[in-house]
Amino acid sequence: MMNSVTLNPWRLRLLSQLDALGTVRAVAQAANLSPSSVSQQLAVLETETRTQLLERTGRRVRLTSAGLILARRARSILDQMDAVEAELRGLSQEPSGLVRLGAFQSSVHTLAVPAIQGLGHPHLHVEVVELEPHASMPALLAGEVDVIITTTDFVELPVPPDIDVVPLGQDPIVLVTPPGQPKGDLAACGDEPWAFDVPGSYMANLATRLCRQAGFEPRVVGRFANYMLTLRHVEAGLAVAVLPALAVDRRFDVVTRELPVTRRITAAVRRGSRAAITVVLDALLDAAKDHARTAASPPAFQHLDVL
Repeated sequence: MMNSVTLNPWRLRLLSQLDALGTVRAVAQAANLSPSSVSQQLAVLETETRTQLLERTGRRVRLTSAGLILARRARSILDQMDAVEAELRGLSQEPSGLVRLGAFQSSVHTLAVPAIQGLGHPHLHVEVVELEPHASMPALLAGEVDVIITTTDFVELPVPPDIDVVPLGQDPIVLVTPPGQPKGDLAACGDEPWAFDVPGSYMANLATRLCRQAGFEPRVVGRFANYMLTLRHVEAGLAVAVLPALAVDRRFDVVTRELPVTRRITAAVRRGSRAAITVVLDALLDAAKDHARTAASPPAFQHLDVL
């Protein structure tokens, strides 16, 4: 008679993270372990399941067909375990516990913070993690966060079938210039100094593409991962910039002009998430509607229900 298989949730999470992140080194960094420890735990999981889950290709390892099946089922198993624990703690009556929310920079103060402030559940706690769109979906798949605010326009990543995506709104891309120096369009900024996002980011790539389409190569004089620093640079008359409308804090004295480009803002959760996560998702939808109604002036974020 075959012995039953006992699956260790921690090792299942490591396997799921390997599927999402791609390398043992990345899993080790996410789990705060050494690569050798991760490899050892995955080897134990193979022994426990009596199945080859990994195969080596050169210096790297990849999941076998059986490994892929278990890794993707593991996400569902782990979510179900979270849901059972929530029920046992009485969370079905009053949502509580920790929900981890991943949000890109310009959505933190415009969507994430208002959503958290409007929750109204004293035992529900939300941890906000700044994650740019290229990093947020892998983090959600790996179980590092429970909800993400992301944009699908500039990220070449198919959405897995076990992920639910909820539209939040549309965000125009705008040209930002110093006060008293309005520009008609991008072509008029060919000789201006530019402030860009960091190299390789989707906004830096988008700004470069838009400038080249307008017929010039931008002269970059500053690169900032923080949009507030970019706005301060522009306000001081040191540069012009291309930013999402959500990033333009009205406290800065700058001029904006909408460009013929928008990005779609979405939230995403793993399918079958526990009640507390659904509460946070609903709060994000409400925050998106409120932000669309109260945007000071165009160009403004638009909730998809009112497009």
